[in-house]
Amino acid sequence: MSDQNADQRQNVDQGEIAKFNALASRWWDPTSEFKPLHDINPLRLNYIEERCPLAGKRALDVGCGGGLLSEGMAQRGAHVTGIDMGEAPLSVAKLHGMESGVSVDYRQVTVEELARDPEHAGQYDLVACLEMLEHVPDPASVVKACAALLKPGGHLFVSTINRNPKSFLFAIVGAEYVLRLLPRGTHEWQKFIRPSEMSNHLRHAGLEVSDLTGMTYNPITKVYRLGRDVDVNYLMHAIDTRGEETSS
Repeated sequence: MSDQNADQRQNVDQGEIAKFNALASRWWDPTSEFKPLHDINPLRLNYIEERCPLAGKRALDVGCGGGLLSEGMAQRGAHVTGIDMGEAPLSVAKLHGMESGVSVDYRQVTVEELARDPEHAGQYDLVACLEMLEHVPDPASVVKACAALLKPGGHLFVSTINRNPKSFLFAIVGAEYVLRLLPRGTHEWQKFIRPSEMSNHLRHAGLEVSDLTGMTYNPITKVYRLGRDVDVNYLMHAIDTRGEETSS
């Protein structure tokens, strides 16, 4: 019971961590279970870059896993810290960074713990929390901590999966059982987050939503695209408007 209480205090789901620990060795294999992440990573990076040019920025990747996004941001000139609670994915990320020569500061810590550290609170130009919020018990707590880590005027980028019948059909039945894009059990439909709910989390954290963009997959061409359809996967960009207040 005490371990469960500790996990709740840390906003950690050990079952979710175990899933990704078990798959960690295949994180950088573009033909593995992580193929969808490899396919969407350029879209995610471009989405961030268009709204917050990465060169010279201090960036935080929350739920970095094996480091796909972290390395991508670092290659574009950002000074990146990547955090995750999975020990195996972090080991893979560090090893790959040594092989690729891409420098990222990886840490095994929750975003809430990092936000309580005065060396990190309010210090990041941008925080990215992608494909992670649907795997934690309390996504609002994660969003609040991400906001606390931003500099005034900083940018928060989140992505997750909408919760509706279509997302159940596409993200679970289609992706996990029919097309087998993801291992079965990767997602739990009840943990998906509607854009309206995400917007509320962001506003309550003191951020202003700047953009909502959908991500779709064509099973015939096997191509992912960004667009207006937010029924299943979507990205959201929010800004800490304190910077505007101080400059006005």
